[in-house]
Amino acid sequence: MSGSDRRLPEGRTAWRRTAVVAVPALAAVAAMGVVMAQGALAASFAVSGTNFQVLSGKLTSKGLASYVQTDRAVDGKGHPVALLGIGDATLSDICQSASVDTPLGKVTFRLTAGGDAGQVTADSLVIDGEDLVGDARFGTAQIGRDASTLDRVPDVKGEPGKFGLQAGDITVVGVRSHAWSATGGNFRLKGLRLAVGMDGKQCF
Repeated sequence: MSGSDRRLPEGRTAWRRTAVVAVPALAAVAAMGVVMAQGALAASFAVSGTNFQVLSGKLTSKGLASYVQTDRAVDGKGHPVALLGIGDATLSDICQSASVDTPLGKVTFRLTAGGDAGQVTADSLVIDGEDLVGDARFGTAQIGRDASTLDRVPDVKGEPGKFGLQAGDITVVGVRSHAWSATGGNFRLKGLRLAVGMDGKQCF
């Protein structure tokens, strides 16, 4: 009987098989984190077939701009999202997580930063979200403005004739969102921690 055909005792884990999936997944997440930290992640790309969770205790920004658009996966499937452009964002902490189907079952990866290590900051943070939950305070708000004329956040504009909104200084406490993509320039992730596991534990 070959090594690959041996059956494990009940309750034991095939660590070599787990590593085959977990190591590449961890490397991919780490690479994404490094690219985001360098501000080099493309602003437009095909999204994966899985959305992810975003959690933060508190988010503040000098401005917000938003409009509706459609994110596309490589298979052409569309996902309607609210594009949220957040200028000069500061977060007390951040957690991003996603669960991915693999031959071993669902593998969950989590990216966390901030907290006791210090605040997380990003220039021109853009989140394509399905929803956003939290207690919010906005500065001067303009709701129903043509998306092509938005000017609170640099380079965040929609198509002419489309619905848009924007606001001045914002504070959102207890941020929870399901998102399809997130990009930002000059991400500063203090206390960055990446983890891959099969415990199914996500941010919320």
